[in-house]
Amino acid sequence: MSQHSVAEASTTEGLPVSPGMGPTLSAADIPPHVTVVDRRTLYVSAICVGLGVIAAFVAQGLLLLIDFFTNLAFFGRLSTADATPAANHLGVWVIGVPVIGGLIVGVMARLGSPAIRGHGIPEAMEQVLRNDSRIPARMTLLKPLSAAIAIGTGGPFGAEGPIIATGGALGSLIGQVLPTAAAERKTLLAAGAAAGMTSVFGTPIAAVLLAVELLLFEFRPRSLVPVALAAAAAGGVRAVLVGTAPMFAMETITQAAPVALGVYVLLGAIIGAISVGVTRTVYAIEDQFERLPIHWMWWPAIGAVAVGAIGYFFPRTLGVGYRNITDILNGQMALAAVGALCAMKFISWAVSLGSGTSGGTMAPLFTIGSGLGAVLGVAAARMIPHGHIDPRVAALVGMVAMFAGASRALLASIVMGFELTRQPDTLLPLLGGGAAAYLASCLLMRHTMMTEKIARRGVLVPTGYAADVLDQLVVRDVASRRVVTMRAEDSVGQVRAWMESGAAGATHQGFPVVNEAGHVTGVLTRRDLINARGELGRPVGELIRRPPKIVYDDCTLRQAMDHLVNHDIGRLPVVRRADASLVGIVTRSDLLKAYRRRMDELTPQEPEIDLGRLRLVRR
Repeated sequence: MSQHSVAEASTTEGLPVSPGMGPTLSAADIPPHVTVVDRRTLYVSAICVGLGVIAAFVAQGLLLLIDFFTNLAFFGRLSTADATPAANHLGVWVIGVPVIGGLIVGVMARLGSPAIRGHGIPEAMEQVLRNDSRIPARMTLLKPLSAAIAIGTGGPFGAEGPIIATGGALGSLIGQVLPTAAAERKTLLAAGAAAGMTSVFGTPIAAVLLAVELLLFEFRPRSLVPVALAAAAAGGVRAVLVGTAPMFAMETITQAAPVALGVYVLLGAIIGAISVGVTRTVYAIEDQFERLPIHWMWWPAIGAVAVGAIGYFFPRTLGVGYRNITDILNGQMALAAVGALCAMKFISWAVSLGSGTSGGTMAPLFTIGSGLGAVLGVAAARMIPHGHIDPRVAALVGMVAMFAGASRALLASIVMGFELTRQPDTLLPLLGGGAAAYLASCLLMRHTMMTEKIARRGVLVPTGYAADVLDQLVVRDVASRRVVTMRAEDSVGQVRAWMESGAAGATHQGFPVVNEAGHVTGVLTRRDLINARGELGRPVGELIRRPPKIVYDDCTLRQAMDHLVNHDIGRLPVVRRADASLVGIVTRSDLLKAYRRRMDELTPQEPEIDLGRLRLVRR
């Protein structure tokens, strides 16, 4: 037995195969070479391009289906022409239309799949986090059909949530049909969702960011590139089918003045706090439905009574309401009408969503947020007459702030506000207002509208994305340099006697075995040596059954950890890449200690600069 004190290792490439190394080391099991992307990324990217095209057509089909049910339910005609329930002439009978739609959705959920209930994004998140991104194939049909019926019969929802869920289900289905890993299925699910959102809103960049923030929970080329390609493909199809005009066209906006910018940031914080109340109200209503002594199949119809009654007095609350958002952003609605619309839309949507029907959240949140922003913007303009506060910008900031606060998809919300209007001079107000709303939401609410439901089911949702500390350190930074080794020619009896002597290092659980050239031929554990009782005269090198599992000194700790986990072992000999010599050993406990670095980064440190001395020197 010997104890090596090894020096710093070099990092040149290549593992030489020489007679001194022997065939065992040449066949050593080492961590695979890590690349940013590989052929599988190309394969998944190619699939995602096709998926983006298909999802775009599916999304446009859903919009046509909504128009079909809207025409049928409110105007009694078979048509897919653009229609809004607000223009109906049913009178008091309009109350029954959403109820019929709620009954149909309830039956579909009972007989088809309960997963069609809700607005889609939380359900997709749950499949990513808990079920390896496997969504039942029937959801590809049931979710868009149920959403089209719910919205087409007056449900105060948007089409984006259901199509995000449908696109995600389509991507998941492809991932289940083809041989894919769980990480690749997650990418396909996110790509389908991003493509669907792009086709509805024409916001490809925001769709990619939304996928990153709410579905992928990572920012890596292997997932980002396929999702971006899917969104780009869907955007191209949308441009051909419906054109390239922004969803909510606005008149040209000028750059915000400093005072106005401060007002927009404050407005964002206020609406971010309101978004917390909106979220809690929705789930409080859902809790009340849970207490009803009847089966949940009937809840959508009960919630639809409120939708119909409010729709009778305020027809503009019925349906998707994209035109309402455009009118608010352009200041084409009277202030009193905007306030009434926001209040009634919120009640109608919160009750209906809480009842468990099928529908989205983006359009209602956009309506409520833009209306609040417009009202607060007008009030601020009157209070600060020379502040150059534009109520239209305030409305757009309110729209973004409401969604940023409710979803905490900050970057997606800001970029979405720009892509929906194509007004570049609104980016700074959107950044300030969106960030303030995000901050207020984080301070006041633990979960979000997207995560509260699944958090109640015990699903842990990532709240932030940081670089893996194990990817930032190399093995030589943490490996133990003093290694207790065994010579291959030592007998089992000699080794056992040494172990029983209690000498330094004799209590270790594993020992690298080296040959005459100092190269590792394998690793023996205490159990291996204790079990070789009848072979005391046998060289320990002959006890080695498998090639050694080693790690290079310039590999990352992530590679080392994956290698340990893949082979269910507790230690790895560390080998210099240049000459294959043993330079150390790394264990699981060594890797766990690396997390101390992350904890140190979060701990406040004493100031490194004495400001008093600095001022003295300057004098």
